[in-house]
Amino acid sequence: MTEERGTLYMVATPIGNLGDVTLRAIEVLRSVALVAAEDTRLTRRLWARHDIHTRLVSYHAHSAPERTTQLLGRLRTGDDIALVTDAGTPLVSDPGEGLVAAWVSEGGRVVPIPGASAVLSALVVSGIAGPRWSFEGFLPRRGGERTERLARIAADQRASILFESPGRTARTVHDLEAACGSERSAVVCRELTKRHEEVLRGNLSELSRLLADRALKGEVTIVVAGAPANASSMSLEEGRDRVRALVAEGMQRSAAAREVAAATGLPRRELFAVEDEVDR
Repeated sequence: MTEERGTLYMVATPIGNLGDVTLRAIEVLRSVALVAAEDTRLTRRLWARHDIHTRLVSYHAHSAPERTTQLLGRLRTGDDIALVTDAGTPLVSDPGEGLVAAWVSEGGRVVPIPGASAVLSALVVSGIAGPRWSFEGFLPRRGGERTERLARIAADQRASILFESPGRTARTVHDLEAACGSERSAVVCRELTKRHEEVLRGNLSELSRLLADRALKGEVTIVVAGAPANASSMSLEEGRDRVRALVAEGMQRSAAAREVAAATGLPRRELFAVEDEVDR
């Protein structure tokens, strides 16, 4: 007879307001043998609000490999375990992928318990996302990888949703403006579902000016509108050729790059950086 094995539940928890948890999530969190939480101190607030007494263990990005081994051992012996993050749905820019992948590789059962999501909350309040969108998570902090990601966002006809820390939001919006053009619509959502929830709307130029001297607090989600419909019809090299042509006609290179970027969705910095052969 095959020994029954446990189920790993991926349970979404509130992103701010502790009332935003499903009845099914509460039922699962009360019934499992163990809950692996990113930060047990934060999770205990949910426990107190909804009278949950299940044992908590910490499981985060810096947990030792032994913790994954321990959790897998409990699952193998038949214990059901729930995985929760600080806020929202597990694995959405949060730790836990290793545990899920390992349990799936053993043929283990993984069950999602859906609920609150900062991604979807920002999406529905933005008014600019439309039916097609992409989730970018946190951008790389610097270097070529960041530049490349920004360029892909600039050219993507889908809306893009990003997470950002409050201290880096102004810089990211500024970089998005440089890549996407000043007129691209965007929304900056702060403290979604919490008491001080705020949704800032405008184009990237307006938002960049607004945030330049403002100290933000709380979690931030950014939604950037997709590129114009004709953005994918022109390659970066074709865009650079267009900039060269405009400069040859007497336009300043910065103005030419800005015009082509606004018309195509190509990154303005990449268009501006091209060496104008006409001037050589």
